[in-house]
Amino acid sequence: MTTDNVVLARNTDNAPKSALHSQTVAFSHYNNFSAQLPIDPKTGDLVAGGIKAQAEQSFNNIKAIVESIDHSMNDIIRISIFMTDMKQLEIVNDVYRSFFTSYLPALTVVAVDALPMGADIQVEALLSNGEGTIPNAPQAGDLIKLTNHTCEAPANAISTQTVAFSHYNNISAQLPIDPKTGRVVTGCIKKQTAQALRNIKTILESIDVPIDDVVKVTIFLKDLANTAAVDKVYSTVFPDSGIARAVGYVPARTVVAVKDLPMGADVQIEAVVSHGDGTPPQAIEDRHGLIIEANNTDKVAINKLATQTVAFSHYNNISAQLPVDAAGNMVAGGIKEQTEQVLNNIKAIIESVDHVMEDMVKVNIFLKDLSDLDAVNEVYAKFFPNGTPARRVVGVSELPNNALIQIDAIAGNAEGTPPIV
Repeated sequence: MTTDNVVLARNTDNAPKSALHSQTVAFSHYNNFSAQLPIDPKTGDLVAGGIKAQAEQSFNNIKAIVESIDHSMNDIIRISIFMTDMKQLEIVNDVYRSFFTSYLPALTVVAVDALPMGADIQVEALLSNGEGTIPNAPQAGDLIKLTNHTCEAPANAISTQTVAFSHYNNISAQLPIDPKTGRVVTGCIKKQTAQALRNIKTILESIDVPIDDVVKVTIFLKDLANTAAVDKVYSTVFPDSGIARAVGYVPARTVVAVKDLPMGADVQIEAVVSHGDGTPPQAIEDRHGLIIEANNTDKVAINKLATQTVAFSHYNNISAQLPVDAAGNMVAGGIKEQTEQVLNNIKAIIESVDHVMEDMVKVNIFLKDLSDLDAVNEVYAKFFPNGTPARRVVGVSELPNNALIQIDAIAGNAEGTPPIV
């Protein structure tokens, strides 16, 4: 089987366009969508009419992109919703259900401090791509999504606990909910973190997957002052197995400050998980137990709780990068200097595993002040002059180390990762 995968970026006139990013970037068996604002593609303006109208427009933009590449909304694996007011969640949920009347994707919902253009909502999708991206050579035909639910973890009427497709499992963001009561556990941030991680582990055990198969974790925290307490619990879970402990494996990781979370929780955790056996009807030679390849370079500051890049199958998952040098010192200067440092860190990481920035398929930007976005874009365009990667931008109240910007990314891994011999 050839490994000549290509990064396939596409746009349609029926959804908002930008010179800075593509609407969807396919690589291997996934389409990575740029986060969609409630912009009318005909006018380029936000739609009027409040949260309901904005939610409908965001989802309509996603639907237009989905249909432009000959897919359907039922091919969506995960939906991520970023809002500025969690009190509007019930209205957004009603809109969401109108687009997913039977099958429900994995789901993440958070409230952030600000969104581009002053929008009230932004919606992002991850879409299956059964045909793959090897030119003129479908990789595995029409792969099947595998959805799973266990009663031992919290149930959500509008999402699936885990959706597997090809070589990845995508888990709905887990709140610190006791599955027996359906309520957020009482107690401190440590108890909430332990419960959220326990829910993830329970979901994985229900599909015979160990928690050390997690390749990327995103932690949404209402108060970054709680990071040390969260880390203390987190370090008791990763690494989990003797093998993982022996090599010191921890997943790639991003920590995000949010304004609010569903049910008033203080923490919510999202996980992306390797799925070595794939989903049918992948050929037997494509369904061996693939190896997770974790890598750090000393050209970038190393975090003992996060691997800089974790490759599995045809993707590299890159931990969120702050504007710090290899010694961990904050770069001098303002937003332009910080943006350049962050992107140089990502460049150093991806080059350390023999890849290039042109392999990037998705970039997620977290900004302390959205009024800095024009300056960020000026620097960003130097690293991505063709505007290829899909992109998400959100405004947050604070970032680790009092940084002005933080970026994580996903890159293609054309060669894939080898099977266990």
